[in-house]
Amino acid sequence: MDMNQYMEIFIDESKEHLQTMNEVLLELENNMSDVQHVAEIFRVAHTIKGMSGTMGFTKVADLTHEMENVLHLVRSQEIAVNSYIIDILFECFDSLESQITHIEENSIESDEENVSLVNKLKEIVRTKSNQPGDGPVEEKVTEEVKVVETSGEFHVDVFQTSVAALRKSVEDGYAIMKIRVTLAESCMLKAARAFIIFNALENMGEVLLSHPNAEDIEDENFDQAFEVLYITKSSEVEVRNMFDSISEIDRIDIEAVNELPEEIGEEKVEEVVEEILEEKVEEVKTDLGAQAKPSAKSKTSKTVRVDIDRLDNLMNLVSELIIVKTTMEDHDSTAGKSSMDDAVEYLERITTSLHNAVMKVRMVPVERVFNRFPRMVRDLAKDLDKKIKLIMSGQETEVDRTVVDEIADPLIHLIRNSIDHGIEAPAEREKRGKSAHGTVNLKAYPEGNNVVIEVVDDGNGIDPKKIAAKAVSKGLLTEKEVESMTEKEMLNLLFMPGFSTAEVVTDLSGRGVGLDVVKSKIASLGGSVDILSEVGEGSKFVIRLPLTLAIIQALMVYLDDEKYALPLNNISEITTIKSEDISMLQNQEVVLYRNKTLPIIRMKEVLELRDPSEREDVKELTVVIVRKGTEEAGLVVDSLIGQQEIVIKSLGSYLKGIPAIAGATILGNGGVALIVDPNQLF
Repeated sequence: MDMNQYMEIFIDESKEHLQTMNEVLLELENNMSDVQHVAEIFRVAHTIKGMSGTMGFTKVADLTHEMENVLHLVRSQEIAVNSYIIDILFECFDSLESQITHIEENSIESDEENVSLVNKLKEIVRTKSNQPGDGPVEEKVTEEVKVVETSGEFHVDVFQTSVAALRKSVEDGYAIMKIRVTLAESCMLKAARAFIIFNALENMGEVLLSHPNAEDIEDENFDQAFEVLYITKSSEVEVRNMFDSISEIDRIDIEAVNELPEEIGEEKVEEVVEEILEEKVEEVKTDLGAQAKPSAKSKTSKTVRVDIDRLDNLMNLVSELIIVKTTMEDHDSTAGKSSMDDAVEYLERITTSLHNAVMKVRMVPVERVFNRFPRMVRDLAKDLDKKIKLIMSGQETEVDRTVVDEIADPLIHLIRNSIDHGIEAPAEREKRGKSAHGTVNLKAYPEGNNVVIEVVDDGNGIDPKKIAAKAVSKGLLTEKEVESMTEKEMLNLLFMPGFSTAEVVTDLSGRGVGLDVVKSKIASLGGSVDILSEVGEGSKFVIRLPLTLAIIQALMVYLDDEKYALPLNNISEITTIKSEDISMLQNQEVVLYRNKTLPIIRMKEVLELRDPSEREDVKELTVVIVRKGTEEAGLVVDSLIGQQEIVIKSLGSYLKGIPAIAGATILGNGGVALIVDPNQLF
């Protein structure tokens, strides 16, 4: 069977399961006695093993198989979880993540071998020890474990067990069901349909037995029906309702298994399961007592999950567009201009609503990015021998998918900086009267047409004077220039390429090294980044990003005879200023406006449309006041055209990096207008 058709499903599902594994491992590290966390990791490892076996990715299947063996010992209380096992499981996670990424990019597994990691897992199983280098310990009396290599999402390891375990599960409130699924005659891909059915069943309970065996199901070597022995806490009605959501099923027969034989020897187990399913069954699930939990769904880079109500709204708006189109086609020229104006106004309302609806469809929560940081913080704290707490809030805040995909790297760098150079060592913190645990706050929240993301630490803070002194020592500034700078301007020196105040630059980060990259990446997204810091108390990096990069509201202006677009979310107000009120301050034109000093930027000169020596003698200037964070500046334009909704188009690689230009848009008459990026003008 050609498995390439399932590759995208495999990648998406594997990433979701790995995200769940990562989250649960972090929780298990904080509460090592929680058996439910162990059961969840076991379930995830088992699912990945099944999927990878089906797809033929043996290295992933082998590693997850060894993980299962260790986790089985933990669940049966033969060994206890400790930091050594946690570290090995994290190593397994890293290896699995690396393999899945390689498979996504190359459609094959990497050549990297996991021999050392597999051997560590096998050693734990062999000695039933949770410490490195320990010899064998006294073993408990347990059932014999017989491992049989199989493949497929539906396969389960063959563990000899007793009917007593089933009986105990029933006493704990579980129901055992025999389910016969008959697929429709029209079903073309029986294996794929069975794959979906088994996934759905695993979300509500555990598949204990199956007939036919895994290989036959994968090869579609069965007629139209297969049977499973199923254990769940859900009712029969709930199980039937679950099947209602799956298509191409002709019939579902569910029979409760109420009669279980008395305790028997393990040699009789196969006879018992034959009796229950009335067929020879080769696969027996080991986890009889733990109920599976649905995995937490995370977003992937190629897909966006959309609320059905948003799609319905989108469909309704498209329907209205068709109505307007029909109205305009049937428009009688004798009806007059008024009728056409009404139709155009109606069309404008619909297109605006359509824009908002499409924006919402493209929106994904920033949780998609935030989810990767707890593990990163955990590893950094361990490497640096620091105690760090990561507090996240606002994960439900939504932004455009393209923005989310691009913001991860800047946030990683800022968080690493905060942990490495911001937060002090535990002993030093206690000496200063602080808690030994440093705190990094990562929060997101909407602000108008922007999304704000803050990275806040309670560390040592950044000394502006130290930054200024370093700039002078490097010859970047003179002492006289530094004297006239504000603390905010000194802090912004950190964004200069290669600028660093770190005494020792580590492999992890250097305060300032790479912050120019952070700034340029955020600027390329149409956003801005600001620094707030108090020496001894901590630092705050504030990132402001537009909600979307696709369609924006803009103010169209004239510079000479050319049209330019200014993003509306950057504009605070429009005013006129008399030329005589403008004065010079440190080679910068400024004006006193609303009791504040407002820098004046002449757009024609910035865009090299005119030489400063050719400046016209105009008594009154049209000024568009734009903002970047807490800063403001006045842009001088020739005249205003009005507000317009524009689609942002890239200038392409040949015109990349033009100062102050973010892209272009196509006008109604077919002409092109350049889009100004006000953030680059500050």
